[in-house]
Amino acid sequence: MNDRAFLFPGQGSQTVGMGRDLFMDSEFARKTFTQADEILGYHLSRICFEGPEEELKLTANTQPALLTVSYILYTLWQKEPCLAAGHSLGEYSALLCAGAFTYEDALTLVHKRGQYMQDAVPVGKGAMAALIGADIDDIHKTIGAVNQELAGLPADPAGVRRVVNLANWNSASQVVISGEKGAVEEAARRLGVKTVFLPVSAPFHSDLMLPAEEKLALDLDQVVFSDPQFPVINNWRVQKVTRGEDARAGLKKQVSRPVLWHETMEVLLGDSAVAGFAEIGSGKVLAGLLKRAARDKQREVQIVNIEKMADIGKNT
Repeated sequence: MNDRAFLFPGQGSQTVGMGRDLFMDSEFARKTFTQADEILGYHLSRICFEGPEEELKLTANTQPALLTVSYILYTLWQKEPCLAAGHSLGEYSALLCAGAFTYEDALTLVHKRGQYMQDAVPVGKGAMAALIGADIDDIHKTIGAVNQELAGLPADPAGVRRVVNLANWNSASQVVISGEKGAVEEAARRLGVKTVFLPVSAPFHSDLMLPAEEKLALDLDQVVFSDPQFPVINNWRVQKVTRGEDARAGLKKQVSRPVLWHETMEVLLGDSAVAGFAEIGSGKVLAGLLKRAARDKQREVQIVNIEKMADIGKNT
């Protein structure tokens, strides 16, 4: 039995050129990219291989691109984990690789998910900010205070609610907040820590995503879910999902709620069945977060990155 846990990356890990070597060297990859182009009605493969970067960064393109590359790599590597987790969009990749739904359904869902999330808030009206070194309790208190003060104010001229939420708890030292731009800026100012505003096109994982969540829930209800072949930790409640209906329920709640990745890593590092890790897909973001979490516990972890065809050969 495999004793590795697999991690699947989310938005932000994309890079122009990803998947090109897979397409060149694998008949399965060529068929999968061709299938993606046909299902979506445009050349996702060209956007992955050639960009431009601004087109790849569009949420409706990024999500199917990352899902497709992770799925191809997982299938070609022919290894099965004892446990898996994915960051935001990566939860779809993890469930797809676990056999919870078909590639066609997964691709269609994440494309719509990206469109709904992008359409929920006018461009420029939302924001996401990474807070470096802020205490999680201070963040919760500050967010609560800002939201309470803004609750009586009308929406901005574009109709966007003035709200800020916890979006990603990525590590003990990195938390991302999300919401209406002015509310995010005010919360960051009050916390007084190093703040990095993220180059994203919408305030993901905030209350402003509720319209997107409601639309996606209707699509999720039309998809057949099977029980995953291995447990997948969901973002919403950090639970090990083993039933198809629970997988569906987690994806319904995920869009507007925070990605609790720090707590997910606590579960992964505390599971005695897990002896090593692999990040399956573009980039090494999750590997970096895991290594830092392990260092905080004075532990060493074995993790491999499977993001290119050459990585599959090196890690047989």
